[in-house]
Amino acid sequence: MPIRNILIRYWGYSSFRPLQEEIIQSVMAGNDTLALLPTGGGKSICYQVPAMALEGICLVISPLIALMKDQVQGLQRKGISANAVYSGMNRFEIERVLDNAVHGSLKFLYVSPERLKSELLLARFPLMKVNLIAVDEAHCISQWGYDFRPPYLEIAEIRQYFPKVPLLALTATATTDVIGDIQERLLFRKKNLFRQSFARENLTYVVQYEEDKMGRLEKIFQKLQGPSIVYVRSRRKTREVAGQLQARGIPAGFYHGGLTPEERDKAQLLWMNETTRVIVSTNAFGMGIDKSNVKTVIHLDIPDSPEAYFQEAGRAGRDGKSSWAILLYDHTDLDELQEQFNSSFPPISTIRSIYRAVCNHLQLAVGTGIDESFDFDLPLFCDRFNQKTAEVFSSLRFLEKEGIISMTEALRLPSRVMVKATRNDLYKFQVENPTLDKLLKMMLRSYSGLFNDLINIREDELARRLNAQTDQIVKALNYLNQLGIIVYVARKDKPQIVFTMPRLDDRDVVISTGNYETRKEEARKRVESMTNYIITGNRCRSQLLLTYFNEDDTRRCGKCDYCVKRNKADLSELEFNKMMEIIKPVLLMSNCTLETILEKFPLLTEEKLTNAIRYLIDSGKVKINDDNSLSWNTKK
Repeated sequence: MPIRNILIRYWGYSSFRPLQEEIIQSVMAGNDTLALLPTGGGKSICYQVPAMALEGICLVISPLIALMKDQVQGLQRKGISANAVYSGMNRFEIERVLDNAVHGSLKFLYVSPERLKSELLLARFPLMKVNLIAVDEAHCISQWGYDFRPPYLEIAEIRQYFPKVPLLALTATATTDVIGDIQERLLFRKKNLFRQSFARENLTYVVQYEEDKMGRLEKIFQKLQGPSIVYVRSRRKTREVAGQLQARGIPAGFYHGGLTPEERDKAQLLWMNETTRVIVSTNAFGMGIDKSNVKTVIHLDIPDSPEAYFQEAGRAGRDGKSSWAILLYDHTDLDELQEQFNSSFPPISTIRSIYRAVCNHLQLAVGTGIDESFDFDLPLFCDRFNQKTAEVFSSLRFLEKEGIISMTEALRLPSRVMVKATRNDLYKFQVENPTLDKLLKMMLRSYSGLFNDLINIREDELARRLNAQTDQIVKALNYLNQLGIIVYVARKDKPQIVFTMPRLDDRDVVISTGNYETRKEEARKRVESMTNYIITGNRCRSQLLLTYFNEDDTRRCGKCDYCVKRNKADLSELEFNKMMEIIKPVLLMSNCTLETILEKFPLLTEEKLTNAIRYLIDSGKVKINDDNSLSWNTKK
């Protein structure tokens, strides 16, 4: 089926977005391809459409379990067969998914990168008819990137199983160094980049110094209608800010990784259907959220990097309509950004001691635990061992980067059951075990397909129908699982730690000093770039971001906070730059009055020169002294 027909039939779009069709044609021609598309640019269609057009299965590698689940469910709703393998699944579940992939009953198989080394997967790779390898969030493979993940380095090794299969790498944020690193580490046969400009013409960037942030928020929401996201750094702050907005008559909810699955689902649903207009969240919210009409994204705390800011701000205005990305800061925020950077790099001795404490907390002996998953409650651990949350989290991330552990975000996996016994054996068991007969009959009546696949169940619902306690049902299901009558996989809704190697003795926990220092230096540069974005008052906000992503030949957006002030000067870019070349050297040499400057340059238009100086005063580049003379502010 032609790719345009696939797009119309399954996605309901009559045409492709910019670069999508070119990327798809490149992949279908068998070329390794790197697609650099900004947030909301439609990256998933770039691999989903060609995979549907080609015979075989598409192998998708993605680091975010919640995003994989959303993608799988979205494809299934379209009638496309898809499934995923990730940390937290048991062996039986994984084998069933992989067998379906081998036998051709799946069109898309999503795999988390840490699973690529598993024996179950490696044994089945030669049996799969893979038509495309798609690597999402490809920037994670680069140590130069802001979100480096060591398991991504294993991806290139699977290409030996599929020597003729093209690879499509996708990312929304990559600098020049990262672009080169992605193609090199994924063993591209030939460099091949499709890059869409990061410029978002419908998005207005604003940075404001504001000590009364709540008062400013209220004014913003009074002026700008429509769904909004407010990003803050801490879980506690999500609740506080949402409460203050509600007290001011603005419908608001809050979201963070510490909520129960039910609480997260409810908060997200109320915001998606616009019962609540504003959702206040940590950066746990947003990835994979398909809501195109977000009017404003507001940051009350400063993100750690331009990449993170660009991705989060880019969740506004995906429908192409006018939207706003606003960052509010006060005198303490820049200090907190620096403190956050410092806590992200605990001493190596601290990383080792936290590793030991985590292993003891999980009761894991030296030499054991490889490939085992453990629920991990970070706040509980920090309380028990009197540790700082930021320091523990950063230490775990370093252990992950060294390939010692991997971490998964909190996700909701409902309990699942499958009947393993044959129908005849099950009937005999029920006759011989009347106390369990009622439970088995109730499950068979309540859930269809139990003999064919793992089916989602609710223990509390079964308990209610049987007039029993939920813990009694759980105990009975575990007993049936031990007997081999059923496969019972209890629900999971907490973050997990997976040990990718056996527990090490403290002396064997090696944190590469070179890697540590390299990552620290790269992180420092990102913090400096973010600081520069905030405090620079003499350049277009959009240009500042685009320059960071190596787009140097750009024009002013004309509508950010800087450009609005510039526009009042009624000067073209050429005129303003000419004025700057004249005014700056004069004021650096000595203080002058406005009249003196006008006298020195009689050929310049008085009105425009006056406007230029007034703008420079407003933006802090020129200051007025006590004697009314003007001088260049060398601190700006």
